[in-house]
Amino acid sequence: MKINKAKAFWQGNLKDGNGRMQFVNSDTEFPFSFKSRFEDGVGANPEMLIGSAHAGCFSMAFSNILDGEGYEPKAVNTVAHIKLDQVDGGFKITESHLEVEADVPGIDEDSFQKLAVKAKEGCPVSQALGAIKITMDAKLKK
Repeated sequence: MKINKAKAFWQGNLKDGNGRMQFVNSDTEFPFSFKSRFEDGVGANPEMLIGSAHAGCFSMAFSNILDGEGYEPKAVNTVAHIKLDQVDGGFKITESHLEVEADVPGIDEDSFQKLAVKAKEGCPVSQALGAIKITMDAKLKK
């Protein structure tokens, strides 16, 4: 089984420090800071990377499920909204909301919605995030 790696480096204290996150097999670094995580500062944050993972995993899972049911998806576009809340004096990811739009010729709305739910529940990142609320709005592009 493949093991994927990512790394992070942080320097300084929480409020004034800064860091970088990186996928081990990539040259791209994602700078992050207190402001990019908890305020409206420029840069990435861990929740964005979780959202990216969830959106990517769902899109691939949905495409695979559609294909397995005999549909040929042209495109699956997914945005994940990761909610970080203050809970009991600390912070916790409490929700991931998937906003999906897909171009799937020949599928009816009912089948589309059922297969979208199957992908949401079955994607490995959804399963890893199982302790939080996962919601979805799925739209069939017409």
